[in-house]
Amino acid sequence: MSAIPPAARPGMALAEIDTPSLILDLSAFEDNLRAMQALAERHDVALRPHAKAHRCPEISQRQIALGAQGICCQKVTEAAVFIDAGITDIHISNEIVGTAKLDLLARLAGQASLTVCVDNLSALQDLSDALVRQETTLGVVVEIDLGQKRCGVQKPAEAVALAQAAEAAPNVTFRGIQAYHGGIQHKRSLEQRRQSCEAAARRVGRFMAALDKAGLTCEVVTGGGTGTAAFDAASGVYTEIQPGSYAFMDGDYGSLEWGESLVLRHSLFVQGTVMSTPTPNRAVVDIGLKSTTAESGLPRPIDLPDVRSVALHDEHLMLEAQTSQHRPALGSVLRVVPGHCDPTFNLHDELVTVRQGKVEALWPIRARGYSR
Repeated sequence: MSAIPPAARPGMALAEIDTPSLILDLSAFEDNLRAMQALAERHDVALRPHAKAHRCPEISQRQIALGAQGICCQKVTEAAVFIDAGITDIHISNEIVGTAKLDLLARLAGQASLTVCVDNLSALQDLSDALVRQETTLGVVVEIDLGQKRCGVQKPAEAVALAQAAEAAPNVTFRGIQAYHGGIQHKRSLEQRRQSCEAAARRVGRFMAALDKAGLTCEVVTGGGTGTAAFDAASGVYTEIQPGSYAFMDGDYGSLEWGESLVLRHSLFVQGTVMSTPTPNRAVVDIGLKSTTAESGLPRPIDLPDVRSVALHDEHLMLEAQTSQHRPALGSVLRVVPGHCDPTFNLHDELVTVRQGKVEALWPIRARGYSR
């Protein structure tokens, strides 16, 4: 196959980047990193950003350089990529089941400081067995269900039983609990999120009281996310928070109501080229479902207030202008805010970072596709 030229090179103007490309505005990105780090430090909680949001070690390295405790990963192979990049404080914020995954996790535990979630006694035993086989150790946190109805134990007594089993299991150390409710991250009003966070904190408190009564030390209470970070950090319950999307602010998070305690900006965009103008009001862009996703809403054009997205197909984004004068011209380059940053990152091999309209660097999305 003939060599394919890169989509971008350092020093290129923004408009020269081949499309579709994933673009990171470094000025907005760095402002977002500083804002979340300052929030965590103001409330004396650790910041453990979620790497599943981007799968790019260069991003995590910059978060850690600003003071982040470490990172979260969601999958074992994802964690392996970040360990290879030199990041060695990782919480796998998910349950891991299956011999192959557990053996890999146990091997990685010899290379990094790892914790992982558990919510089942049998799975805990399998984890312990894998660690014994590999002669390594790691910490476990008991995941509790705050109402999302996903993973997690349902009752304080179940958390106590799991924690006690972890204390007794070979090569495992009980570290604390994970209390994460993804659903409340996306409640539109600030007051709705505040009330939901207060209810979640009360539920966490009941689990912590049960663990304390049983004589179990809950060193870590981890959870929270971008939408609730301001409330979680101030709750007095969490010892660390796990936001991920805050660095990028996708379309879904951008549509929420935000207060003054945390100000974040859009930094992530997909850049495309108008490839067809078949009607006076329609423009078709070379961005499709292979470049971004639509489960959290259509990508939104920026700097085009009179143009809206109306459909997203495999290779085409359809835009509709209010009038023919507002329609983007054939060949023009534009940027859209993706509705959901996590799966959008996973569709790209690299991130084109820009500052003041010029390409600064290309960052590989090294953990793209590592979902085992």
